[in-house]
Amino acid sequence: MAEKARRPMTIDEFFEWQKHQDRNYELVDGLPVMTVRAMTGATDRHDSITVNTIAAFGNQLRGTSCRPKTSDTSILTSRGTRRPDVLIECGKPDPRSMTADDPRAVIEILSPSTTRYDRFQKLAEYQQHPAVKVVLLVDSEAPQVTIWRPGPEWLGDRGSHQPRRDDRVGGDRHVARAG
Repeated sequence: MAEKARRPMTIDEFFEWQKHQDRNYELVDGLPVMTVRAMTGATDRHDSITVNTIAAFGNQLRGTSCRPKTSDTSILTSRGTRRPDVLIECGKPDPRSMTADDPRAVIEILSPSTTRYDRFQKLAEYQQHPAVKVVLLVDSEAPQVTIWRPGPEWLGDRGSHQPRRDDRVGGDRHVARAG
């Protein structure tokens, strides 16, 4: 039986609808889309990388106006909303908001099932956000991080990474540290 076409939602309609769901969705071109992690769950490796990333950034950002957020917080993009694995938000927090108002860094933990989508579609959307200063794509299958930074064109560095002076999200804290 064919499902009736749904009417595209606005951002506000989507967030009102999302409040009544038991799983997280993203809004893509006006339609709610269940995240891959909501459908399948994350592997232990993916989850460990996410938790370690949040802990590391939480420690690095202590005492600044920036803080790590989980995939429960959305980022608004040109196509709707996305839920990166981790993001760094700066500025005054709004306890009622479901979106990051000032997302400075976006971190996606790549899984075999999401790598292509995260590397191309989601990366392109994050790169268009005016507040985003860095996008980290962390490979969960190999010890590799790709770091994208804005410039005349977004530039990507791949491999192990030593912090540079401009690798800052907020205050005097580094975006990435070699482990």
